[in-house]
Amino acid sequence: GPDHLAYVIYTSGSTGKPKGAMIPHRGICNRVLWMIDHLRLTAEDRLFQKTATTFDASVWKFLAPLVVGGPVVLARPGGEKDTAYHASAIRHYGITITNAVPTELRALLLEPGFAACTSLRHFVTGGEAVDWELVREFERCLPGTELGHYYGATEASDVSTSMDPAGIVPGPGPVPIGRPLANTRVYVLDPELRPVPVGVVGELCIGGVGLGRGYLNRPELTAERFVTSPFAEGERLYRTGDLARWRPDG
Repeated sequence: GPDHLAYVIYTSGSTGKPKGAMIPHRGICNRVLWMIDHLRLTAEDRLFQKTATTFDASVWKFLAPLVVGGPVVLARPGGEKDTAYHASAIRHYGITITNAVPTELRALLLEPGFAACTSLRHFVTGGEAVDWELVREFERCLPGTELGHYYGATEASDVSTSMDPAGIVPGPGPVPIGRPLANTRVYVLDPELRPVPVGVVGELCIGGVGLGRGYLNRPELTAERFVTSPFAEGERLYRTGDLARWRPDG
């Protein structure tokens, strides 16, 4: 059922101490169905799977194409470290959706053959801050390809917010992490879990159906990071430890 455990993925975060995040079917199902809808995924798409299976971002890349009846193209062993291979694989297999963290995306933009990857219709990036210069370089290289910026945590089914920076007027600082996924709520709170005003820095907390059960065999850590929500009866919040602020435009 929806509350049964789907998987456990270990993450160290910034602590260096591995902890197993337990995700139920409800969370990953919401994530996969949202991605299908958001990317308008069909059986005609070809998704390039270059993410290690021990990493949470691999889960939707296996499941979403299979749900719509499309193929998953597996990168060769070690191929995830080779930007020239990444670019050539996109061209060879007619890949329509792929991903890379911003650091790798910068390297891809320097590959002579990347501008010829015109089969791409959506490029997924995240996991690091994205600056506006990188967005504009990508748009110049592949003007017909959407660039999506995604933010999330293993503890909340991998992704909780998304942003399409195309056409957005740049503000101060990096590209925003965007707005919540379907059935997801995000809050920017002070240490007492009270909302801070627009523009004021606070801790980013995540609520909604994507939240995991907690950490495997780590009840004290679970109680510390997964707290009772003061905003909805019977719900919990995951305290990410990340700092954020609301922009005036939401």
